[in-house]
Amino acid sequence: MAWVLKMDEVIESGLVHDFDASLSGIGQELGAGAYSMSDVLALPIFKQEDSSLPPEDEPKHPPFQYVMCAATSPAVKLHDETLTYLNQGQSYEIRMLDNRKAGDIPEINGKLVKSIIRVVFHDRRLQYTEHQQLEGWKWNRPGDRLLDLDIPMSVGVIDIKTNPSQLNAVEFLWDPTKCTSAFIQVHCISTEFTPRKHGGEKGVPFRIQVDTFKQTENGDYTDHLHSASCQIKVFKPKGADRKQKTDREKMEKRTAHEKEKYQPSYDTTVLTECSPWPDTPTTFVNNSPTPAPTFTSASTYSVPDSNSSSPNHQGDGISQGSGDQLHPSATIQETQQWLLKHRFSTYTRLFSNFSGADLLKLTREDLVQICGPADGIRLYNALKSRSVRPRLTIYVCQEPSRSLQLESQDAGNGDSSNGAIYVYHAIYLEEMAASEVTRKLALAFNIPLHQINQVYRQGPTGIHILVSDQMVQNFQDESCFLFTTIKAENEGFHIILK
Repeated sequence: MAWVLKMDEVIESGLVHDFDASLSGIGQELGAGAYSMSDVLALPIFKQEDSSLPPEDEPKHPPFQYVMCAATSPAVKLHDETLTYLNQGQSYEIRMLDNRKAGDIPEINGKLVKSIIRVVFHDRRLQYTEHQQLEGWKWNRPGDRLLDLDIPMSVGVIDIKTNPSQLNAVEFLWDPTKCTSAFIQVHCISTEFTPRKHGGEKGVPFRIQVDTFKQTENGDYTDHLHSASCQIKVFKPKGADRKQKTDREKMEKRTAHEKEKYQPSYDTTVLTECSPWPDTPTTFVNNSPTPAPTFTSASTYSVPDSNSSSPNHQGDGISQGSGDQLHPSATIQETQQWLLKHRFSTYTRLFSNFSGADLLKLTREDLVQICGPADGIRLYNALKSRSVRPRLTIYVCQEPSRSLQLESQDAGNGDSSNGAIYVYHAIYLEEMAASEVTRKLALAFNIPLHQINQVYRQGPTGIHILVSDQMVQNFQDESCFLFTTIKAENEGFHIILK
């Protein structure tokens, strides 16, 4: 046994000696001095790379922070956005905190900033129809507001304003260096904007969003500084407390492994940074002015009715966006004109930033969801240029003394001995009403509508019969009429169809 141990020592000492010998020449060719890594790190290439690297990878530091004093739901998965339940009409504090570091945004030191708090829709499709949704809520709840500021409880807010046309927003000034708390009250509940009342759980989620601005040289608070929002659901009084308790009890029944997939419930809700709300008065949200207001008045835009235009009128100065068919190349302004021409003026603001290509990309389901079943289907049919046959077509020409006469190349093709032909205008009727006949006659022959007093039809014995709705409904399709005008006793004139 002793002999075996001695042999092991001899073998081990020999291996160590051989290994030391094999390393004896390494490093000699680098010079006699000791090898130091500091010499390598001192090379210019490493110095340049080191100077270009940031000292530390810091996250973006927001200038403000808004904290709502309401607990978040425990039934939210780890990577999802927090969800907070609120009671209808209850006051909730939003603390407005100055989060700036030393030297950040020094131009607001000692000055006030303006914040706008909104309750808006979380669902993108409901955001598209926000105007219609809020108008419907206003109709059902006259005199109420979706969002109010509890002024007696609020601290540090100055110059509070609420716009009667914006029921979902309040604005105020505040000093970032002082303690500021805004107490809000949300009066709409989530189930008021669902097709069917399924209860609070099925209600639509909202967002509470805060946009803050600094004062410009002109004195207006339009220079955007910061925006943040959080997701909420609003229940009838005490409903939020019951929902929070239900979520907590459900989470307690889950296993420890399942609980790891969910966020803990926090006592307060921190609003996370987001983009400014599109209606905010910033200079960079909309790089170009919104064209919608340009076309809200009938006096700023006028196009002839395609149903009554003669071939000479069609295409004269009419852009491709305002014709019967909307082209993908239509600009935003041309798309607005097209919407107005086809009686979709209600949605010009909604589609204020849509080009022709943007509008044509929307599916039938999208349009029904955005505009409702009636207008959605009508808009889809208009975009796809589904031509609808008019209910009645008549052809009208002026008397020879005033009609447009064209010299025919072949006298045999003319209607008279001198080879002249008479130009008829096609009048397409949809409403089958006497007023529609008057209006389309005026458009077809460039007659001021207000100067036409009455429209008569000449009877068999030369009598003048007043054209009524019932008479129009009994016109034969593709009837031909000659018409003349006679001066009325007062101002204007009468039209007589023969």
